Amino acid sequence: MTKMDSVVLGVDLGTSAVKVLAVDASGAVVAEQSVSYDLQQPHPGYSEQRPEDWVTGTTQAIQQLIRVDHLDPAAIKGISYSGQMHGLVLLDDAGQVLRPAILWNDTRTTAQCAEISAAMGDEFTQITGNRPLEGFTLTKLLWVKENEPEIWQKVATFVLPKDYVRYRMTGQLAMDYSDATGTVLLDVKTGQWSQQIAEALEIPLRICPPLIKSVDFAGNITPKYAKTTGLPITTKIYGGAADNAAGAVGAGILSNDKVMASIGTSGVVLKYEDDPTVDYHGVLQFEDHAFPDKYYSMGVTLAAGYSLSWFKHTFAADEDFSAMVQSASQSTVGANGLLFTPYIVGERAPYADANVRGSFIGVDGTHHRYDFVRSVLEGIIFSFKDLMQIYQDHGSDFKTVVAIGGGAKSPLWLQIQADIFNHPVVSLENEQGPGMGAAMIAATGLGWFDSMEACADTFVHYGKVYQPIAENVTAYADIYRIYQKVYGQTKDLSAELLDYRRTH
Repeated sequence: MTKMDSVVLGVDLGTSAVKVLAVDASGAVVAEQSVSYDLQQPHPGYSEQRPEDWVTGTTQAIQQLIRVDHLDPAAIKGISYSGQMHGLVLLDDAGQVLRPAILWNDTRTTAQCAEISAAMGDEFTQITGNRPLEGFTLTKLLWVKENEPEIWQKVATFVLPKDYVRYRMTGQLAMDYSDATGTVLLDVKTGQWSQQIAEALEIPLRICPPLIKSVDFAGNITPKYAKTTGLPITTKIYGGAADNAAGAVGAGILSNDKVMASIGTSGVVLKYEDDPTVDYHGVLQFEDHAFPDKYYSMGVTLAAGYSLSWFKHTFAADEDFSAMVQSASQSTVGANGLLFTPYIVGERAPYADANVRGSFIGVDGTHHRYDFVRSVLEGIIFSFKDLMQIYQDHGSDFKTVVAIGGGAKSPLWLQIQADIFNHPVVSLENEQGPGMGAAMIAATGLGWFDSMEACADTFVHYGKVYQPIAENVTAYADIYRIYQKVYGQTKDLSAELLDYRRTH
């Protein structure tokens, strides 16, 4: 069997489903399967899942690739992972799960964030590159320690979601560096679990798992898992990466000259970093990348695609989504003087403000619905511009923006991005997201390529380049200056209105 007859599997373990891609050595997706699973929300702000559901879903997807897509098990040479970040899986000394996993979008840990800030102040950000936020794994560890002492006494180790699936497939416990930085228990400069943080917060370092690189060999699958799936025991497993790191690999964000702009429910602006000492003061998250000794930073805007989905559901429920977006072409640059701020569920970066809310500014009787659509498209990209401005203020010289997700599906929206960012914008010809990044990790780990960059040359293909239009760039620069004023002038009003809603 030649290399071209062989495939790797990229396992993309998401919050609502697991998707498994089978990718050949040319970078072509030859088959894919997806299995969904449930999310439990036992109390307001709680978000949990059963780790067993991830294992079952992944196993079913692999079985379907073999049985439904007729993939030869012997052709599957390697497997790696992309995983939802920050989720806490607690194991006892027998490797058994102690409680449901607490996920990235669980917000019960506000008090623990305050504890970390009180105990360590700016020192915490200097060690981790991040501020303590509800989503991070460390705050969840503290919550369990303080609220479920009987479970805490039994904890032998903790892992993140994709690490648990890998453990069940190989019998080996480990965590890769990209997910380890997302726990905010890792010293990002030394690449070691932080004894300073552990001592300050009374977290025993013995529960921290061994660290591996994303492309490191993590073991063969066990005979038991081989029998369950039909895979040969020679199938090689590689470390994998956090979903944002894997998504960046899949989008070819492997050098300083590119920035990724991802529009999903939330929005992410992500940049490759060489230097672990760059200091964004915690406004942007700072993480280890999926390939050795490199990093990435990212800023999150909470309601990117969600703002557009909300608008459609509320004002255009019966209209085709693409047609609604395209209607914005009837408007003008600047939406005929209408401005939208996408803070409809609060904001993460650059404004860490849970109370701010969105707004339409400049509404008058001449506006049509297509002006509102245009203002929503533009407002989302202005919020991304806020994040890119941070990079430019730090002297970044990136040349291209790679657009993925919902913002990459509309030529009109891609052009709006190019004009607001004042940078060329490209999309991917065959966007597969973090699953493709996971497949690239496996392909590189197997030695099909000498490096992740060489793999990207084969696997990642860009489509049309959208160039900034000079007159639009000038107009958007003027509008953006107005947009930047809106947060400061509406945050107190938002807080007052939110307080009113809570008390009436």
